[in-house]
This record gives sequence, C-alpha cells and structure tokens, in this order.
Amino acid sequence: MNRIEQTFKEKVDILNIYFTAGYPRFDDTIRIAKALEDAGADMLEIGIPFSDPVADGPTIQESSQKALENGMTLTKLFDQLVSLRETVTIPVLLMGYVNPIIQFGISQFCNKCVEVGIDGVIVPDLPMQEYLKVYQHQFKKSGIKNTFLISPNTSNERIELIDGHTDGFIYMVSSSSITGAKSGVQNGQVEYYKRISAMNLRNPRLIGFGISDKETFKTACQHANGAIIGSAFVKELKEDASEDAIKKFIKGIKGQV
Repeated sequence: MNRIEQTFKEKVDILNIYFTAGYPRFDDTIRIAKALEDAGADMLEIGIPFSDPVADGPTIQESSQKALENGMTLTKLFDQLVSLRETVTIPVLLMGYVNPIIQFGISQFCNKCVEVGIDGVIVPDLPMQEYLKVYQHQFKKSGIKNTFLISPNTSNERIELIDGHTDGFIYMVSSSSITGAKSGVQNGQVEYYKRISAMNLRNPRLIGFGISDKETFKTACQHANGAIIGSAFVKELKEDASEDAIKKFIKGIKGQV
C-alpha cells in the first residue's frame, strides 16, 4: 500500500507541510524533511523551485527565487532525495509546475520519483484532459499518486471528474486566491467545506491556502481529513530554520504547546 493511502487509513487530522527545496540554504532539503517528521508532521510536500510560480503568493515566490539563486534544479533535487528514505518514513510529495517536469521528461521524472521514494505529485497547472490523454499511463505505471486541486469556483461536475481520476487525495483550495497565510477563517469558507463534504467523494481531502495557525487547522480538520500549511511555514523558515523552531511551529499548529 502506498504511504499516502496508509496515512489516510491510519490517521485523522493530518498535517501536511509544504516547503521549498533548497531553501533557505541549498542543502537544507533533507534536514528540514527529517525535522518536520520528528516534530510530528504527517505528510510533506517539497516544492520544486520555478521562476514563474503564478499560483503562489509573495512568501513562496521569494523562497522559490532564493532556492534558484542557491542553485537548486530538479536534477539536483533528485540528487539530494537519494538519501530521503534513510531518515524520512512519512509520505512525501513533490509539488511544482508542469514546465520544468516536461523539460526533465515525464518518464524520467516518474522513474526518479520511484527511485528516491516519492509517493505522489501535485502539479497545479497540469490540465486534466492533457493528463488523461498523455501522462496518466506513466504515472499509474510508476505508482505515483497524482493530486488535483479544487476551489470554491470549481463546478460539481468538474469535482466529480477530478474525484474519478485522483488516486491520492483531493487538494481543496480554501479560497479563490494565491497562496498565503491568512488570519482566521474567511467568509464563505465553511459553506464551501460543507458543500464538498455533502458530495461524499471517494477520495480523502486536505484543505490548503490560508491555513496558518491552530484555529484554521482545527477548522479545516472539522470538514476534511486534515490540512496543508505552506506560506506560514516557509515564513517561519526565513526567520529561523533550526530544528527547535520547526518543532515549536508544528507543536503550535497541533495545539501541543
């Protein structure tokens, strides 16, 4: 059983943490991944730096730019990830834009994911129809879970299509905006959460975008299987990327301090 499936089967209130590969320092990727697992994160998303991250807010854009300046590339990321499974046992996904993956080569990308122990991918700008026609076979052959995003503006028809072709989890974007930590639960979000819950989708769901603290994490867990935190954690790394700071951040989100 894939590590993602196992986690959703065994755990509730899942905390999935995003961070950018090669940030704040080039060689921080594995260290941060291990520190996050040790601190209590249930799942990780490692961001592939890209020069034009259109869906990301300023915090993640800045981290991506810094990682590129540090010399991070997809090839070098896979070189780092060779040692990933020596210390990290929880599910790990790669999140990035489709352009660098296509330039790397879809077949080679999937093979490298298998080689280093990556469980799934999130490619926000990969069109569903293109995935189904061109890439789905390769991902399924490799056993790599492909997660798609939905938002408050996504029609029920498209949500059902995504549910039928997603085999990891559904990424529920909490609002129709770019990524970024926001304070509190925004107007209309709970109604959106309830609408999706009522659809009885076959896939588990994690809520992301704007999840930044214990309150927003708790609310997300009431309406889905857990939540994804990105910008708030990346902002923390900018201030202090030490193991102690990472532990304090995770414990604070989970209400364990």
